[in-house]
Amino acid sequence: MNKTILCIGAGYVGGPTMAMIASKCPDYRITVVDINPQRIAAWNSDDLPIYEPGLDDLVRETRGKNLFFSTDVEGAIRDNDIIFVSVNTPTKTFGAGAGMAADLQYWEKTARQILENAQSSKIVIEKSTLPVRTALAMERILNSQANGISFDVLSNPEFLAEGSAIWDMENPDRVLIGSRETDRGRQARNAILEIYARWIPRERILTTNIWSSELSKLVANAFLAQRISSINTISALCEKTEADVAEVARAVGMDSRIGAKFLNASVGFGGSCFKKDILNLVYLCRFYGLEEVADYWERVVGINVYQQERFIMSMLTAMFNTLAGKRICLLGFAFKANTGDTRESPAIFIARRLAEEHAEVVISDPKALGNARLDLAKIDGVFHYREDPYEAAKGCHALAVMTEWDLYRSLDYEKIYEQMDKPAFIFDGRNILDHKRCFEIGFNVYPIGKPPLTHFEV
Repeated sequence: MNKTILCIGAGYVGGPTMAMIASKCPDYRITVVDINPQRIAAWNSDDLPIYEPGLDDLVRETRGKNLFFSTDVEGAIRDNDIIFVSVNTPTKTFGAGAGMAADLQYWEKTARQILENAQSSKIVIEKSTLPVRTALAMERILNSQANGISFDVLSNPEFLAEGSAIWDMENPDRVLIGSRETDRGRQARNAILEIYARWIPRERILTTNIWSSELSKLVANAFLAQRISSINTISALCEKTEADVAEVARAVGMDSRIGAKFLNASVGFGGSCFKKDILNLVYLCRFYGLEEVADYWERVVGINVYQQERFIMSMLTAMFNTLAGKRICLLGFAFKANTGDTRESPAIFIARRLAEEHAEVVISDPKALGNARLDLAKIDGVFHYREDPYEAAKGCHALAVMTEWDLYRSLDYEKIYEQMDKPAFIFDGRNILDHKRCFEIGFNVYPIGKPPLTHFEV
């Protein structure tokens, strides 16, 4: 087999993953294709379509040498032996399973496109997040013609965290490769294992049957989201009892059976994976008649919505039960720091709810303003976009921290306070600021899961 790799889909997963493989495997020729010409043009420019720390350097190092970006999907399918499928699998918005099941239309179109254009046997790897047993459908499509060409389908889910994806790929907790437990399946699995073994210790590369691999991705995201929702329920209790959620999380997290990760209370989780994958899991459970299990996981998503609504009600109550005509600055719009991705960002919910309360919303973010404009384009309301946080805060009644950018920890809040309407409020949706210092400056400070610091009776 020639050392040629194709990735269909040049998004948040496909582009960075192939750049890393190109860097670590210079003897492989790697092509990334996408039907979106603007996206491919951006990958071939100095202004990449996604922001990820370290990605620019990887692409500059490999692009034009052994990493190539193209819109020629059909030709690339013919010319490459190993095909990663990294197309979008959003939640369905129509028909059976609407709002929960994965929409597999793009995935199926890609499978049929591979079948139509392949002129030799291929290894096809599911890189997209897919429902368990999707590989069976892909196998049936790819092997539907008796033309002497065979396809081996593998599952190799990504476990990347946006904002640290390059680090995660270079130093993964594990790489998971699932295959059929046949001679051909194991041979195909070993071909992919060889690629990752160039830089990842063998003990961190797990091999499983294909169904375990598919399900492990959904379950990993479900468990992480469940921890966030769990600590967020406790943040509500802390505010009522004057406990401090950070102290509670520290005490709980030091239990070696639990651990400290994903125990940071906040305005809620976002991103392309958690909500989508949990709802997919809920749909699967209901499909198999596991109603109580489905109810449990659906409530994890419900708690996330509850936390965001609770944040809005805290703002409304603190600011004298009306937000109408008030100017509110959202510091951050990306769903997390070090990315421009705004998919399912809590900031979208907060901005929409503020608009419903007739507030004027000013949005600031170092990387996500373009996506913010798209997210809010169809929402009625008054929205302003300012990259400079000092300009954004001018004349505002309140600041709401939506994203944990390091930039917001080090702003001159005395300068910001002087330019704001009084009384001035801070609602720290990420608990990243020095609350005592902000209070001393003059702000009324409302953290998540901690008693507020105010200059008047509450």
